[in-house]
Amino acid sequence: MLNNSPIGIFDSGVGGLTVVRDLINKLPEESFIYYGDTAHVPYGNKTREQLFYYTREIMSYFIKRKVKAIIVACNTSSSVTLPTLEKEYDLPMLGVVKPGARAAVATTRNGRIGILATLATVNSQAYQYEIEALLPGAEVSQCACSRFVPLIEAGVLEGEKIHSAARDYVSPMLDKGIDTLVLGCTHYPFIAPIIKTITGTGVKLVDPAEETVNEMTTIMMQNNMMAASRDPTREFVVSGSAESFYEVGRMMLGDVFEKGAIPGSI
Repeated sequence: MLNNSPIGIFDSGVGGLTVVRDLINKLPEESFIYYGDTAHVPYGNKTREQLFYYTREIMSYFIKRKVKAIIVACNTSSSVTLPTLEKEYDLPMLGVVKPGARAAVATTRNGRIGILATLATVNSQAYQYEIEALLPGAEVSQCACSRFVPLIEAGVLEGEKIHSAARDYVSPMLDKGIDTLVLGCTHYPFIAPIIKTITGTGVKLVDPAEETVNEMTTIMMQNNMMAASRDPTREFVVSGSAESFYEVGRMMLGDVFEKGAIPGSI
């Protein structure tokens, strides 16, 4: 049976729009509700208790909106809260860490993998656990990138500030001989071109967003949840500042906001 209910997608801010971009490209007929928790961005420096409080509030909102599946488009929430949330809610739910780990293992040739992530994601050891489970003996180097999300949320996608931060975070990993670098926060693909200028051609960048959408597609096909509508609704809601979210969002992914997006706030 086909299902035209929306998919719920959430992140702390604009980062999850990288997942939205891939969802629209792969599943253009699907409706979705994107929730940007801008009142509490960034998530990376929050406590476990705070993260659980925020994400359960978002889950309650999605349940009221009758979503058919949820993509946790936030590496921090995927690492810290998702294992518990999956047991509390009876609907398909997918984060970005496991798909990202699988993509990294499929990409690496020398088993040396770097992870750029938030402090909470690094402290959770989620990427290291998932990668080592798939590739025993892998050498995983992690870096907590505290400067990235505030800059990206402010729309700083170029210039010396973001270049300097990227050099500080990436260079030590290159010294360890990595051949694969996971962008372990959905904000980071927006600055992938900058990161690539530092890594050069010898290091492959892994964006978990694409693999996450691929896996959600498989889940929905297996459960007969694909949409029949050719006129999907695309709704964006935020918990805090809507103005800055839409300003940065249009700058980053203008086409997403121009394809029938319904702005809103809660």
